[in-house]
Amino acid sequence: MGTEVPLGARGRDSGPVFSGVAPEIIEDTLIHLATENEQYLSELPEQAGCFKETRIVEFIFLLSEKWHLDQSTRYQAVELLERFMIKQVEQMCDDRGSTQGQRSSWSSVRDQITNTFVLRLVSCVQLASKLSLHYSVSHDTALTFLQSIKYSCTKQELLESELAVLNTLHFRISVSTPLAYVELLLEVLGYNGCLLPAKPLHQLCVQLLDFCYLTRETIYDTLLKIAIENSTPSKLQIAKFLTVKEDFMLLAVGVISTGVFILSSGHWEQTVEHLNCITGITPQSILEFSYAVVRRIVGSTTPEQRRGTKSPHSRSCHTADSCPCSVTLPSTAQGYLNSVTC
Repeated sequence: MGTEVPLGARGRDSGPVFSGVAPEIIEDTLIHLATENEQYLSELPEQAGCFKETRIVEFIFLLSEKWHLDQSTRYQAVELLERFMIKQVEQMCDDRGSTQGQRSSWSSVRDQITNTFVLRLVSCVQLASKLSLHYSVSHDTALTFLQSIKYSCTKQELLESELAVLNTLHFRISVSTPLAYVELLLEVLGYNGCLLPAKPLHQLCVQLLDFCYLTRETIYDTLLKIAIENSTPSKLQIAKFLTVKEDFMLLAVGVISTGVFILSSGHWEQTVEHLNCITGITPQSILEFSYAVVRRIVGSTTPEQRRGTKSPHSRSCHTADSCPCSVTLPSTAQGYLNSVTC
């Protein structure tokens, strides 16, 4: 299964073409993504984010790079693995909980997860590649990789692993990734007259999105402490903050804001104003997210100490009395985005 493409033909995706979509389609897509994001956050499992550790994300990113997969596939694979693993753990615990003690049940679940984790991860990357128009990873390619890392597996086991992921998720494997949010918001910004260098900004946003995935815990830990104005959050505050960590719209807005600050700081306040109008996320929340990312990029040294410029956290943001945007979310789709505080 899967279509092999010559190496030279892979990885040539020039990226999205902006300013080529009708405003009605842009608006409908924006509402669809916002609704999908809202629904996901309303049904968020307590274990969300448990399988987005840096080592796991890095493994998927490196494997995607090795197989020359496009940018969206790596994020799709991370989110697919996360959703599958949470469902699998829930099912396995339910199956064992009624017949065994809690400790022995979890021990059995943990052993089974450990034994099959790499295989399931590879299957998720395979499935994510099949959602791409550019390249689908064949079973032979996946099997060769597993054998190269001394993972014993047959082609039949590989097929069964892929089917296990599909069955567990009821074949619902196509989900919108944060990159889709970023690209749509860049399209909306361009349509609404926010003058930004679309192509270089998109490239930088992809790099920043990678960075946010790889340093997820540090960035959101900083953001939480800013939000509660306390360096030692309580367990309840951490639990409530989970919806912030899993909010794709907030992540996309924060990535774009940070990208503009780095690439074209003169347009930063205008961009924040536009993003606030489009999504309903407050300027303060956008500012705080950008500050958390910039702080992680430069370390403990602030941008003004390094370059003599003001960091996002040291600037003030004011929205205009009337929104300059012609494409925005309706107010009914904005409410869940209005605060990142606990």
